[in-house]
Amino acid sequence: MFVIFGASGNVGRATVATLLEAGASVRAVVRDRARGESFAAMGCEVAVCELTDSDAVRHALAGASAVQLLCPVPSGDAQPAQTMRRTIAAVEKALRDEPPDVLLALSDYGAERPSGTGITVLFHELEQQWGGIAGRSIMLRSAEHMHNWARVLPRALETGMLPSFHHPLTKRFPTVAARDVGRIAAELLLEEWDGPSRVVSVESEHRVDALEVAHTLSEASGRRIDAVAVPREAWESTLVRAGLSAAHVALIVELYDAHNAGLIEIETGATERRFGSTSLAQVFGEIVQRG
Repeated sequence: MFVIFGASGNVGRATVATLLEAGASVRAVVRDRARGESFAAMGCEVAVCELTDSDAVRHALAGASAVQLLCPVPSGDAQPAQTMRRTIAAVEKALRDEPPDVLLALSDYGAERPSGTGITVLFHELEQQWGGIAGRSIMLRSAEHMHNWARVLPRALETGMLPSFHHPLTKRFPTVAARDVGRIAAELLLEEWDGPSRVVSVESEHRVDALEVAHTLSEASGRRIDAVAVPREAWESTLVRAGLSAAHVALIVELYDAHNAGLIEIETGATERRFGSTSLAQVFGEIVQRG
């Protein structure tokens, strides 16, 4: 039984679909029963739980041979780091009580660094706490998700300016489509392999810069969109206006400082890399079509 937590998210949904196509038995874990209806219709078992509830997580893990787990960054949370740490601890407790044969944890580029990377530090802690529990573990570190740009696309389409914290605008960085992360995660879960642990990095076949992101949005929308570097001194106020808490703002600012310093990258010496085939143009085209 393959147990996929966060099944209703962009990554989880792609993992479930790929596993089902391969003929696997899947238990889709969601936060509420309504989100599970579509998975039940697809032939999945459905479990409902909050990741902060270790008893519910343990129940969802029962009988699993392979598990895909995540720790979502909570939006609108006054203390997102504290909430993520509670989640990581609750899941760790459940894993120790009900350890699967194989655990795949969704992580981030830069997770090998123990400090100085904002939100990514939480994924370092996740890897440290979850990594040695299952018989075999895979830490799937992904580049920045293309869908993250959806947060600023409405403003960009309204004003003709795409704000970017990536400095300079010509600095190329890795991205990846969530569907590719999910598909590759499923392929890894289905693989036969030896050894206790693996770290796998995933990004798209083509790196981009903020200028290319703006150009791609221009082509998808039929409007001229120009990339604009948000001045470093304006980051905090920009994020506060977007509704983030002070604690969340501090994590985002440190993350982009690390990005711009070249610290959010593939770990030096990493040998396992996978590449997604979905382009930024495909993702933006779908977002614009949906309005």
